[in-house]
Amino acid sequence: MDTQGTTTQAPPYDPPPRPARTRRLLATGAAAFALLATAAAPLSPAAAREARTPANQSRPEAQGQAQVQAPAAQAKAADQNLTVAVSQSVDSLSPFLATRLVSTTVMRLVYDFLTNYDVKDAHTVPAMATEWKPSDDKLTWTYKIRKDSRWTDGKQVTAEDAAWTFNKMMTDENAATANGNFTANFKKVTAPDAETLVVELKKPQATMTALDVPIVPKHIWEKVGDFSKFNNDKTFPIVGNGPYYIADYKTDQYVKLKANKQYWRGAPQFEELTLKYYKDNDAAVAALRTGEVGFVQGLTPAQAASLKSEPDIKVNDAPGRRFFALATNPGARDRTGKKFGNGNPALLDPAVRKALFQAVDRKAIVDKVYQGHAVEGQGYIPPRFAEYQWKPTAEQQIAYDPDRASKTLDDAGYRKNAAGKRVGKDGKPLDFRILCHATDPNDKAIGKYLQEWWGALGIGLKVECLDNVSDPWLAGEYDLAFDGYSVNPDPDYVLSIHTCAALPATPKDKGQTDNFICDKQFDDLYARQTVEYDKAKRADLVKQMQSRLYDTGYMNVMVYPNAVEAYRTDQIKSIKTMPEAAGNIWGQDGYWSWWSAVPAANGTEDGDGGVNPAVWIISGIGVLLVAAIAFVAVRRRGASAEDRE
Repeated sequence: MDTQGTTTQAPPYDPPPRPARTRRLLATGAAAFALLATAAAPLSPAAAREARTPANQSRPEAQGQAQVQAPAAQAKAADQNLTVAVSQSVDSLSPFLATRLVSTTVMRLVYDFLTNYDVKDAHTVPAMATEWKPSDDKLTWTYKIRKDSRWTDGKQVTAEDAAWTFNKMMTDENAATANGNFTANFKKVTAPDAETLVVELKKPQATMTALDVPIVPKHIWEKVGDFSKFNNDKTFPIVGNGPYYIADYKTDQYVKLKANKQYWRGAPQFEELTLKYYKDNDAAVAALRTGEVGFVQGLTPAQAASLKSEPDIKVNDAPGRRFFALATNPGARDRTGKKFGNGNPALLDPAVRKALFQAVDRKAIVDKVYQGHAVEGQGYIPPRFAEYQWKPTAEQQIAYDPDRASKTLDDAGYRKNAAGKRVGKDGKPLDFRILCHATDPNDKAIGKYLQEWWGALGIGLKVECLDNVSDPWLAGEYDLAFDGYSVNPDPDYVLSIHTCAALPATPKDKGQTDNFICDKQFDDLYARQTVEYDKAKRADLVKQMQSRLYDTGYMNVMVYPNAVEAYRTDQIKSIKTMPEAAGNIWGQDGYWSWWSAVPAANGTEDGDGGVNPAVWIISGIGVLLVAAIAFVAVRRRGASAEDRE
């Protein structure tokens, strides 16, 4: 699986632009000034947005003028709108429930976290908090909350919002569904004043500068009743404090976001950002070609190759932050130990799991399915995060060896019958099901290879490709599944989803678990790495956890896929990848891509990702005169020490 009562919400807050955000006109001479005062000038993105609602709109003559200018205004608005094709539907718009990548991407755009990750090298940088300091014993952390942040309904963002968010997660298990691992060790959270947040811990916690928890507005969310059922998808616009806010949403269709003009780091330049869901990636690619969408991710090698020759399209192919794995059902259960689901009990035998993995040719998957746009899988953390990357020893490694896989099964008592079918200890043939994402062509292609490889062992495999794999997965109604997760710079979260604490409270609850794994040795290592502040020692513990996960055999990381994506250069002038030197656009550890994206219509991009309108034109009666040239000085967004892009 890939992951991540109704309130009344006020319209987005939209006061006049702050002086610091305006562009300054550099011109000399009284005559030039007089000419420029009557000129029709290209507007900055902020000014263009203000100009769309004339102050004198109520006057009849003004209304008539607006009607005459409507086509041009509509064209300008279209230039400021961007549609992004996504291959995953939203599971929830509640930051307390959202786990799918598309959903957590939306959360990063809509809500600030206490801290963010630098776009260049992913070190921690300020966000909602401008600074932080631990006590000498590391049991109390104090954060200073920025003064220049407001919710989109106009209310000031305060430390009380963060304190309420964390306390809700600490006291309501339904509010801890998505990110409860971050607050499980919290003892007490208070807000002594509007700008100070104090978190007291039960024991030291190494993730205190990497709390990937969206902070919500208390005055909105305190009205919510049952957090397990509230998906935050009925009343719009949704109040947030990030670079965008959610203006509209249709289930399995789209999420429409609009720019937060008052975002403290600076408003994004695309006025509107729509994430449009495509079940078929071929249809998404076709939409990119026609310009219906401006960006597509998750390209197959064939799609990427064909797009490279297309005009006005740029393909980005970079090492990703994801792993792609084969997961087995270890016996679905809740925290009390109550079992549910219908996983094949044969997979509880380590010999069966090992034999299956011995018959998986990772190199063939890289070469034939991904055609080189991936790296052969080993440990749980992708190579991109070198500090935590782990590789099995030569003796430990489960290498591709069909003959050894057959011997493993023979030695464990699973022999072939006269028909060539491998038979279990209960006398029944070994036949498994595997959950496959219908929208992912790689799932389908690898499924065919597994049928071939395991068929040679005498094992049957039914590939069940579904639009929605979440329901049978959460119900434990599967034998195997194609699994994938995006890993953050701090690996705590992706490790926590395999702890016993992540299991659902009851069979009907969602929980944080990825695959119902509950192993005491893994849990002990997780607890130790959580409190270890020494980076080298913590990295060693994280590697031991990966080793243990590998040895239990419930997860087999097959590949680390590249981020293969494309965008239209006639819609997007420039956009930041993460890492900035050679990284991904979609699914970043932050919001840098869509916050930084420059519309192609904005003109010439400068070194800071801004826009430099250069020519002013004066209209006369029957004559078009060039009267003056002005340069616009664009204040570099985020140029303070805390931004460091």
